[in-house]
This record gives sequence, structure tokens and C-alpha cells, in this order.
Amino acid sequence: MSPARAALAMPTDETAQAAEIVERFLEASMVPDPDTAARYIAADLAITFTGGRKYNHPRETAGFNARRYKWVKKKMLRTDVVPGEGETVVYNTGTLYGEWPDGTPFEGNRYVDRFVVRGGKIVQMDVWNDSAERLLVRNGIEA
Repeated sequence: MSPARAALAMPTDETAQAAEIVERFLEASMVPDPDTAARYIAADLAITFTGGRKYNHPRETAGFNARRYKWVKKKMLRTDVVPGEGETVVYNTGTLYGEWPDGTPFEGNRYVDRFVVRGGKIVQMDVWNDSAERLLVRNGIEA
């Protein structure tokens, strides 16, 4: 590995700060408190949610979640950071738990959230989880 490549992979205060920004954003989003979550985002935030849905603000994703779940929380298991030039990519993984709209509880629903942090603000968020798969199975569809 080249010295420049090795230096790029070393954790820094910036990568630790990016991980903290993401975790605080996620904690506020779980309340849900979109106004507090918005403290951690850039004005031009681009969110791609499950199913390719596009949003620009935490209040929009909170609205989506309010239709999909009676309530939902994250059990955050891991946060990984990838330093880059002028930005840090942060992955937060774990499982979702909560209740479907009919009140049926669920847990262990895997998720991956990918963030790009620049200048201390989240500029991009991509979300994947197994909710659609679980809904298919609940409805007797083994796809």
C-alpha cells in the first residue's frame, strides 16, 4: 500500500466528528424530531430512501416513516467511517424495531444508512432496509 493511501485510511478528528454528527442526526430522527435532526444537514441535502424515494429534509422522511410504521426505532450496532478528500463517508448499520401500522410488533429488521459528510454537515443520505421484504412475507408472498 502506498504511503498516501495509508495516510488516507487513518482515522482523524474529522472522521470521528463525522461519525458523531451522523449518530446525533439518527438519534434526533428516531424521536422523531426533524428540527433537531436538521441541525446536522446541509441546505442542499439529498436523501434517497428505500424504494428510491427522494427527499431533501428530515421532516419528509419522518412523514414517510409515519405512514409505513406505527412507530420505528433503530438499534444501532455499528458506525464505520471512510475518510476521503474533503468529505467523510459514514455507514451506520443495525436493526429496526417497532410496530407496523396495525400494531403488530417487529424487530431484527436489518438496515444500512450511508451518509456523506462535508464541512461538518450531512450532504447525502442513502437508506436501505428489509421492511419491504418483511411486508411481502407477512402477506404470504415469498419472492
